[in-house]
Amino acid sequence: MSPSIETILQQLRQFRDERDWAQFHNAKDLALALSIEAAELNEQFLWKTAESANPTRVREELADVLLYAVQLADKYGWSIEELMHEKIACNAEKYPVSKAKGTATKYDEL
Repeated sequence: MSPSIETILQQLRQFRDERDWAQFHNAKDLALALSIEAAELNEQFLWKTAESANPTRVREELADVLLYAVQLADKYGWSIEELMHEKIACNAEKYPVSKAKGTATKYDEL
């Protein structure tokens, strides 16, 4: 069974606090770190086909992206589950099946 987001958050907080890193984990720096890790994830695909990317490295970089995203949400006191449910509902409104099925067109051009 996978650990819950709350369990992961507890582990992240403990890891951070044991190292006295909370002082560095303001919203701006967490957002920057998230962006940098996303770029490192993209780098795994640069000049390659998706199939030839190293899955181990992709996994590592994706984990970094997700961990920083979780920490940023935690910084604001936001529930990850609520954020995701709200965004899925918002996307469902922006991209109704009747208009969006089978097309990659942006919602404002549907």
